[in-house]
Amino acid sequence: MSITLQDLQHTAASTFGWDDLRSGQEHAMEAVLEDHSILCVMPTGSGKSAIYQVPAMALPGVAVVISPLIALQHDQAEAINAHAGSPRARVINSALRKRELEAAWEAAADDDEQTRAKFLFLAPEQVARDEVAARLRSLDVSLVVVDEAHCVSSWGHDFRPDYLQLGHLVRDLGAPVVALTATASRPVQKEIVERLHLKDPTILVEGFDRPNLHLEVVHHVEDAEKHDAVRGQVLGLTGPGLVYVATKKAADRLAAELQERGTNADAYHAGRSKKDRASVHEGFLDGRVDVVVATTAFGMGIDKPDVRFVVHADISDSLDSYYQEIGRGGRDGLDARAILHYRPEDLSLRRFFAAKTAHRTQLGDLFRLISAQGKPVKMKKLKDLTGLSSRKLTGLLNLLTASGCVTDGVKGYRARTMSAGEAVDRAVEQAANRERIDRSRIDMARRYAETKGCRRQFLLSYFGEEFPKTCGACDNCERRAGSGTPAGTQEASPNGTPAGSADGSAEETPDHHDMPFAVDTAVEHPEWGRGSVMGYEDGIVTVLFETVGYKTLSLALIEEKDLLTGVATAD
Repeated sequence: MSITLQDLQHTAASTFGWDDLRSGQEHAMEAVLEDHSILCVMPTGSGKSAIYQVPAMALPGVAVVISPLIALQHDQAEAINAHAGSPRARVINSALRKRELEAAWEAAADDDEQTRAKFLFLAPEQVARDEVAARLRSLDVSLVVVDEAHCVSSWGHDFRPDYLQLGHLVRDLGAPVVALTATASRPVQKEIVERLHLKDPTILVEGFDRPNLHLEVVHHVEDAEKHDAVRGQVLGLTGPGLVYVATKKAADRLAAELQERGTNADAYHAGRSKKDRASVHEGFLDGRVDVVVATTAFGMGIDKPDVRFVVHADISDSLDSYYQEIGRGGRDGLDARAILHYRPEDLSLRRFFAAKTAHRTQLGDLFRLISAQGKPVKMKKLKDLTGLSSRKLTGLLNLLTASGCVTDGVKGYRARTMSAGEAVDRAVEQAANRERIDRSRIDMARRYAETKGCRRQFLLSYFGEEFPKTCGACDNCERRAGSGTPAGTQEASPNGTPAGSADGSAEETPDHHDMPFAVDTAVEHPEWGRGSVMGYEDGIVTVLFETVGYKTLSLALIEEKDLLTGVATAD
């Protein structure tokens, strides 16, 4: 018997208590019923989980859910089991005892649809193990769900090499894929589709805007003054809240200072023990900790609805990262503040982290090794032969495959016919392109911090979303409204919209004759090659080029020198 949308609506109501599904959720579920893989880019708090949970409960078989955080896996499994009234979701991870693991596998393999596990949660590093992948292939899999799917993209802000191996599993299991993320700009979306081998997927991108987030930037000159300002502001804010810093040392220092002044604060970063990190996480969720001062290690998977502020003591490495991090605020729909403390000199640290040196010797050795096999070779065998760590080996393979020197097929990796020297040169150039792109993303973060226009328009334009009116709910819009700046002197946002009218009302986007190419149009530059128009701002256009990243060009110069030409694309 085929499953219909009406069946899913009944399951949503009877099992999960969701009487009304949103249009975006229903559209995604219909795609799943038609056996299509889907990529859902939806804001935090928009109900992404329902997109796989409802169909998986109704369809025969078990849904394999790849989730990066063990704590989040358990939270989601417990929530499903509470709704279902029985243990229909199981977890597979390294923290479980052997007996518990076997019970989970047996529940997933149960032939009785009334009692079997309908969900099996695993971390990506578990899936990368051959014995785990083999057991998954033996199951009747209804769906493969990849949560936090931006981790699969080396464009993404939280890239994890273990995610790169998921494409092999997807091909082996042959089930529809549901890839979920709250943040994915167009290059990230493209790479997710490629890495997971999604064939003709349905791509559902809902608006990136979070209108309840108030966007602010505070400028500083001296580092010490900035630190004092961050501490003073956080002490005056009503929590719960998050503070992001660039280093572990900064997290420990600020958390200690907040504690000394009476705030229930704690630090979270990769330098703390697993037990300590879990304690901070649990304390923040249950209200014992009011403020978490963290590096970017904290944030993904945090499902706390009432975060009232997200303060960045240091600028993020990209607007992808920044949007994901501030998205932890106001998930309950109530107002929250997103405040960036910015000092231009802080960008030097981000540029340092963006610098990547390709190891020519290791690239050459790996290419020669793959070539010498004379047949496709699996990741596990390469790891055994090279002795390299999984992270290092995956990084090298990523460069060799992205540069076209090695193919990644169903049976494994195979070297193309070329010399090792040529392969190394291509891979090194690929690494150089990636570094240029990363640096361009840092520059876009700088432009967000320094813009005098509407910050919401700038942020949404970065993700390729046109926002036709100024928001009236960022510091720049409010500043212009309060100063009574004449409309004729207003600056424009990335998509060409004035930053705000003198009376605070929103202004419309300017006439399209000011924009020679529509947003999202494919264009070509004589030096930088192909790219996509992302938005306009005060006489300049921002283009995302495939090889060099984001570039801003003068509209007058484009017209004078004929620097951009439109490119026809296939429908």
